[in-house]
Amino acid sequence: MANIRQPAVAGQFYPATEEELRQQLESFPDKREESLVKKTAFGCMLPHAGYMYSGAVAKSVVSQIEIPGTLIILGPNHTGRGGLFSIMNEGSWMTPLGSVSIDSKLAKKLKEKSPLLKTDFAAHESEHSIEVELPLLQYYKKDFSFVPIVIASSDFKNYQRLGLSIAAALKELRAEKDTLLIASSDMTHYEDAATAKVKDTKAIQAIVELDEVKLWEKVRELDITMCGYAPAIVMIVAAKALGATKAELVKYQTSGDVTGDNSSVVGYAGIIVHR
Repeated sequence: MANIRQPAVAGQFYPATEEELRQQLESFPDKREESLVKKTAFGCMLPHAGYMYSGAVAKSVVSQIEIPGTLIILGPNHTGRGGLFSIMNEGSWMTPLGSVSIDSKLAKKLKEKSPLLKTDFAAHESEHSIEVELPLLQYYKKDFSFVPIVIASSDFKNYQRLGLSIAAALKELRAEKDTLLIASSDMTHYEDAATAKVKDTKAIQAIVELDEVKLWEKVRELDITMCGYAPAIVMIVAAKALGATKAELVKYQTSGDVTGDNSSVVGYAGIIVHR
């Protein structure tokens, strides 16, 4: 029997009912203009905090891009459960907006190309970093499938290996034009807003330059508490292997912009890697 992953943070990070969820998403500004064609992208980076804090940043990205039929969502492991690189390769995830199926064919090919990936439901069961992205994506596209990958490793070389393996799998399936890579990450945690912005600007610059080595070095050198730097590195490596050459920062803000308290904030960045 295929695994059905139930929502772990509905009612906490985002509303638990469809009506309330849609109302909240509608309340955020929409960067899309009807006269503009949506952008096609190799990948993007989205924050994963409670929607009241980071939803506007995430929506500013998702509203601008053409969401294809298949997604690979890479998130950091906050729970400590599961392995270093945990994938689900069958089943579905439930949200208040309905069910999202896992693309088993793509998941199988990813595991074939990367021995790092291990099937592990426990790593995903309570992890919010991927779950939080799904309702926003469903808001803009009713029907898509995805592959969830949660990363707990701190090995830079393995991030690179996984990124190249993802690109190789997509090429072999001839799915590179129909797949979006999403890195789920918040930025600096629990520093004052001015310090957070200085640090986050350095990390964002590396991501926009598609320089995974620079991102890795800046995170370590400046002690940037960016929880999803590993997913971002994997996404950058894969996107470049598929032909990406440019990226842009769409929106940056901190929790202080919402609460008014700038003494201890979390930073949020929304980035698009263009085709």
